[in-house]
Amino acid sequence: MRVLDKPGITPDGLTLVGFAIGVLALPFLALGWYLAALVVILLNRLLDGLDGALARRRGLTDAGGFLDISLDFLFYALVPFGFILAAPEQNALAGGWLLFAFIGTGSSFLAFAALAAKHQIDNPGYAHKSFYYLGGLTEGTETILLFVLGCLFPAWFAWFAWIFGALCWMTTFTRVWSGYLTLKSLQRQ
Repeated sequence: MRVLDKPGITPDGLTLVGFAIGVLALPFLALGWYLAALVVILLNRLLDGLDGALARRRGLTDAGGFLDISLDFLFYALVPFGFILAAPEQNALAGGWLLFAFIGTGSSFLAFAALAAKHQIDNPGYAHKSFYYLGGLTEGTETILLFVLGCLFPAWFAWFAWIFGALCWMTTFTRVWSGYLTLKSLQRQ
């Protein structure tokens, strides 16, 4: 991390560079260049980890946390869209299902994070994050595994998307239920 902790290199700058590299996955996937897409997907995720590490070293900021999560969500949406463009007749329904499921996981994630901040709900297990959120069955690591598998076995993307989308809905339902119970318990206090 010391290599990156230099004047002129900022966590937000790493976030932006990582996102710009990640955006290349869209045309690479659409053109069927799956190994090139895999490389930029992995570089995007590497820079996403490095921006967070540098931010923790220098001090987390709300602006940086906002930028990071916003661009992460856009990146997570553009990858399935790239698979849809690559083979619409094969991937459109499954990719649409996956994007729909990502809306569920994303909205439940962000809605709880916003209300946890409002009610000053802290979780020591997430002290290194910009905000507190409920975990789930399908998080960042699992999503990247899905993208890697899709790039390595593109003919199977539709199957992966159907299955992963179902797992995302399980995450959404558990987050909504847990979040509801957590926030409901605050009303009783």
